[in-house]
Amino acid sequence: MARGTGIRVLTGIFAVGLTFCGAATPAGAAEKLRVLIIDGQNNHTWKNMTPPMKADLERSGRFDVTVATTPPAKSPKEAWDSFHPDFSKYDVVLSNYNGEAWPKRVQKALEEYVAGGGGLAIIHAANNAFEGWPEYNKMIGLGWRKPSFGDRLTIDDAGRVVRTPKGEGPGSGHGPTHPFTIKVRKPDHPITKGMPAEWLHAKDELYHGQRGPAENMEILATAYSDKEHKGTETNEPMIWVIPYGKGRVFTTVMGHVMGDDDVAIECPGFRTVLLRGTEWAATGDVTIPIPDDFPKSGK
Repeated sequence: MARGTGIRVLTGIFAVGLTFCGAATPAGAAEKLRVLIIDGQNNHTWKNMTPPMKADLERSGRFDVTVATTPPAKSPKEAWDSFHPDFSKYDVVLSNYNGEAWPKRVQKALEEYVAGGGGLAIIHAANNAFEGWPEYNKMIGLGWRKPSFGDRLTIDDAGRVVRTPKGEGPGSGHGPTHPFTIKVRKPDHPITKGMPAEWLHAKDELYHGQRGPAENMEILATAYSDKEHKGTETNEPMIWVIPYGKGRVFTTVMGHVMGDDDVAIECPGFRTVLLRGTEWAATGDVTIPIPDDFPKSGK
């Protein structure tokens, strides 16, 4: 990792302090938003991903962050019995989790929290999680699933949303990591307002063929999945939002980290999307500005 970490371990919670550079501080002195990051299992290197995201959020001056870490995979039931985050204490929950199913009581608590007005932020492989949890699938809209699981949404070259029915077309996947251009589709949405129409994201996994209920989705940005990189030759969703009850869910499938390869989450574009998406999920508005080092062009 490019940044040093100092870690203080609490029961089931990691408090992490990191140095940070490059984020802008929002104007004014708005009350800090309370964020709960959940990690603990992932097919990506979550231990190298949570600390810099936590540092980015805190360095912005807009957030206070707590981290709740689940038991490791294949833990006994007794370990899961002690995992009971109180979502009501937070303005937004950020998931960096992709692993075993949470206990039903925790699933129900998250459903009630978001439906009651809470925010949920889904980062990269967190959209791979919980295939068997129907309400989670509604919250995320699209996830890493087989073609038979649900519909697929893409954007054609004219900017129209294309819905591919379940069972047709490719399932979820990605080619080799590479830099790719993000195209903003909703320039007036609070998260993307002020961003360049196109900007170059750092080397990352370009997800394609995501499947799900895909209901009430607003796709904010896409990336072209090029055949040269084993892609689908269409514009795949990279950032989207969904209402769930009175709450808001923000998803970005950018943010791949494997081992010490953290190029994707070091990208100023990703870091800005993380901050602004999390703030929007918490409040429905965005005060965090676009930083000076934001990528200017996708060319």
